[in-house]
Amino acid sequence: MLSYLIRQSRLLLIAASIASVVSAICGVLMISRINTALTADNHTPVLMWSFFGLIVLLMLGRILSSALFERLAQHSMAELRRYISGKILTAELRQLELIGSARLHSALSEHCASVVQFFVTLPSLLNHSVVVVGCMIYMLLLSWKIFLAAIVMIGLGSLGHFIAQSKATAFLRRSSMEQDRLFGYFRALTDGAKELRLNESKRRVFRDDLLGKSIETVRKNRTAGASLFMISSRWGNFLIYAFIGLVLFVLSENISNREQVMTGFALVFFFMMGPLEGLLGAIPRAKVSGVAADRIDDIIRELEAAAVPVQGIRRESFTSIRLKNVLHRYYHEQSNELFQLGPVNLEFRPGTVTFLVGGNGSGKTTLAKLVTGLYAPESGAIFVDDTPIDDADRDGYRQLFSAVFSDFHLFERLMEVGCPELDETGNALISKLQLQHKVTMRHGAFSTQSLSQGQRKRLALVVAHLEDRPFLVFDEWAADQDPTFKDVFYRELLPELKSAGKTVLVISHDDRYFHLGDRILKLEHGRLLAAEVPEPS
Repeated sequence: MLSYLIRQSRLLLIAASIASVVSAICGVLMISRINTALTADNHTPVLMWSFFGLIVLLMLGRILSSALFERLAQHSMAELRRYISGKILTAELRQLELIGSARLHSALSEHCASVVQFFVTLPSLLNHSVVVVGCMIYMLLLSWKIFLAAIVMIGLGSLGHFIAQSKATAFLRRSSMEQDRLFGYFRALTDGAKELRLNESKRRVFRDDLLGKSIETVRKNRTAGASLFMISSRWGNFLIYAFIGLVLFVLSENISNREQVMTGFALVFFFMMGPLEGLLGAIPRAKVSGVAADRIDDIIRELEAAAVPVQGIRRESFTSIRLKNVLHRYYHEQSNELFQLGPVNLEFRPGTVTFLVGGNGSGKTTLAKLVTGLYAPESGAIFVDDTPIDDADRDGYRQLFSAVFSDFHLFERLMEVGCPELDETGNALISKLQLQHKVTMRHGAFSTQSLSQGQRKRLALVVAHLEDRPFLVFDEWAADQDPTFKDVFYRELLPELKSAGKTVLVISHDDRYFHLGDRILKLEHGRLLAAEVPEPS
């Protein structure tokens, strides 16, 4: 993640780093000028103007670096979110389902913030490091004996930090893993709001055993990690003050020009305290960011493993779509075993309406996802006009379809314009579905989405119709519609789509409308039975 952000923010990072280094060097040189002024018999104009020049450069460097830090933070967050979002958009749907929305949301929010928080402090850390190194060099010039003692103290401090960090990082990793589950529970707070309010015992168990325990696990692990970092930081502060005492009362004896050396060391110590504490305080943030970056990297690797080309040839029409020995396997929760769909042999042609029926868990929605190219077959092939579809062609193949699945998402506006009269056509469909008193379409966007689930599904139907694709899939669209709208869907819209030459696949249990289709496909336990021709009503 840091490598990617550095590539995307190279110029900003370089500029912020240069400003930080310049201000740090000016700070160290300023200390040497102060020490010279305190111990000199008289002050020369060169000394005075060099001092004022250094403080002006110090001020300008800090102002510039602070401004660049803020810009760098916003730029880095935007770039990182674009990067992760791009990986999500190019990954296969099945892989996204396996990763889970909670992990993806956690990566885009909490983990991104943690990574960027450390990334934007890198120039500041560089500033602190330059100050500390410069002060150490100045110590060496004042007294090599005291410099060696400082090296020993730094070694002891580093050892204590290493021991504490190795243990604290383990706590932070456990906290980060639990946080992904916690984001899932947060989503359940709103998605399951109705169910939780209707069942007090379920609400209590969710609050105490799931949400509560997850929150407590994150709290305990983060507290343990932060406490260890705090202990290591205080250990470092103790060593600094112990070193000051060692210099004042032990090492400074029998040193020539003692006054200049002691004054210099006093100034150096007090000047170093801020940068040293900054470095010590950055260590916990660095570890948290490292853990967050690892979590993002894990997700990115999983997404890249399932990435597909999205620049395939876009298809506009077809004369036939044929599934030949298509097979797909997935874990079936109801039977607690691996479920097999297929092998499926099936053909679709324009101007036909096909009903797909079967019991719950028979594989109807999975078959629809295979037909539309959202799932890739594990074996077998899909042919468009006798041309097989491979991974490079799959995204182009998917452009033949519009679908309204049972778990559909309604975007706030249409992402593409199919015709110049988009609003007029959309509002005509809205009127046919009797929603004109609640919602209208303006400039390709709905005036509101504050509607019931059934009404939102009608808007999803409007979107699918306006996309004007040759193949439409409706997954239990009429399941939560009133009889009036079921009649409109089956007796008006489907015949209109058929007469327009569209291919329509309808997953449905409304058997009293089956005679309006051209055939009925039935799935039982993943096996596709022979197609039936519906009898006229």
